[in-house]
Amino acid sequence: MEPLSLKLIGWIYALLCGAAILVGAWIIVAVHLRGDRGALAARVVEDTILFGIWTLGLAGGIGVLLGRAWSRPVLELFCWAFTVLLLLNAWARWRAAPPPRLGFSVSLVLFVVPVIAFTGATILTLRSETALRALAG
Repeated sequence: MEPLSLKLIGWIYALLCGAAILVGAWIIVAVHLRGDRGALAARVVEDTILFGIWTLGLAGGIGVLLGRAWSRPVLELFCWAFTVLLLLNAWARWRAAPPPRLGFSVSLVLFVVPVIAFTGATILTLRSETALRALAG
């Protein structure tokens, strides 16, 4: 199996993680301007952790584009953290959904499986000989 292109990986993670950070900041500003500071204060730790994880992905994507050796472990850490958070979130949403859950289960699987497949392919690509040579520093 051929690994994914490092440039493709770098661009996808840099753009998607950058967009996620911007959307998250926009949501926080909107909630702040609405005057619901209690909701912001209650989620400050969770939001900080999420921004940190998205920043890992952004830094890893940019590092891959620049050919930096540190980008491999940073982007792999992001992929593992993102996969775990995605699975935990999917499980929590599935449990909170009212029965019958068949339609909801199908929609969850149709979203979660491709995302996990892509993060898995990214991890395998980052561990490939091609990536080791290209990102040797």
